[in-house]
Amino acid sequence: MQRPRFELPEALVMEILSKLPVKSLTRFNCVCKYWCSSFQTPHFISNNYQNNLENNNLNLLLSRCDGNTFQRYFSQLSNEKYQNYIVKQNIHLPFFRNDLPSVYGACHGLLCLLDPLKDKAAIWNPSTREFKILPPSSIQRPPYFSPFEETYLTLDDVSFNDAALGFDSKTDDYKVIRFVTLTFVNSEEQYPHPHFMYQVELYSLRSNSWQEIPCPDYKPTETPLGNNYVDGICYWKTGTGAYLDFRGLILSFDMGNEKFSILPIPEFVGSFPEYHVDLLVFNGSLGAIVYPRERMDTSFDLWVTNEGVWTKQFNIKSISGVVHPLGFGKNGDLFLRDTNDEVLLFDASTQELKELQINTYLDHFRFDISLHAYLESLVHINGIQEIEKHVIRQPARDASNE
Repeated sequence: MQRPRFELPEALVMEILSKLPVKSLTRFNCVCKYWCSSFQTPHFISNNYQNNLENNNLNLLLSRCDGNTFQRYFSQLSNEKYQNYIVKQNIHLPFFRNDLPSVYGACHGLLCLLDPLKDKAAIWNPSTREFKILPPSSIQRPPYFSPFEETYLTLDDVSFNDAALGFDSKTDDYKVIRFVTLTFVNSEEQYPHPHFMYQVELYSLRSNSWQEIPCPDYKPTETPLGNNYVDGICYWKTGTGAYLDFRGLILSFDMGNEKFSILPIPEFVGSFPEYHVDLLVFNGSLGAIVYPRERMDTSFDLWVTNEGVWTKQFNIKSISGVVHPLGFGKNGDLFLRDTNDEVLLFDASTQELKELQINTYLDHFRFDISLHAYLESLVHINGIQEIEKHVIRQPARDASNE
């Protein structure tokens, strides 16, 4: 006797599929045209991302510099604590050969790669392996007249720093903002004194172009740990005054109205010059991790803001030999760098500190290691699939890591 055939409603099938990893969904694209088209709808993309967000399905990339080639590359870590966050694969970026790109994001699973010395940038979805090369800026660089030297100076250098990747929900557009530093010199002098001018550029994925926007009175002074984007707003640390008169501030930029604002940093500690205050994103909120600049045993306080009110989340007391936090993984696990530039993990649940077997002794610029966390996403960026002249993925040689 033939069993009756039951068919699930398509809406239920899509709901089930939206809970699967992006890698599985990519394979299922070839099952049928309906599935393939459904996976590209805003509704399905949003459901899949929200499921990853609710389940805290973080993926971790460790940004490093190869000691032989001096090239930037990423080590993708396993996202399971019981595996000790071993390196699963290494991702190299031939597109930025001979450059050391900075990494910004993540926003909805997207990362921005930006060369600080050249007008060279890309948006990358590491989950779908889509890569979007951004066009060069066509914005004019203004002349600089020195009243003291009574002459126009020569533009000597252009650099791009302190970027951010964010989303404008009003226009359904992803945007990149970056600060541009123009260095001018008197070319007739043997040892010219540099003069600086600043611009701010904003890229729109929808228009695939850059535009200049008004420059704020304050400039970012430090790069946040990992991500600096939360709910439509990007954040940087800035300040005013010098040393004992220094006052820490937060510079923010709204991706929707494209306006800058200044927020005060609460006095978490008695004296700012004696403490580091690093901005970061913790569980979807703007946070700050505070720790002393010079002490053998370093303690860390994590503060998080909610609607303008800062509250202390937890304190990690007296960790010997740790010099710098790298960022948070799943369930509040804190990654750290020690005095030997090795990567450590502080387990928030057990309050234990352990060294991860990520061999950084062959790295160049070991102090420049950074951690970047992102959620899997199906967001389309009008790019191309990874090709070897842009991105190369190599499996880690063994479980004990590179």
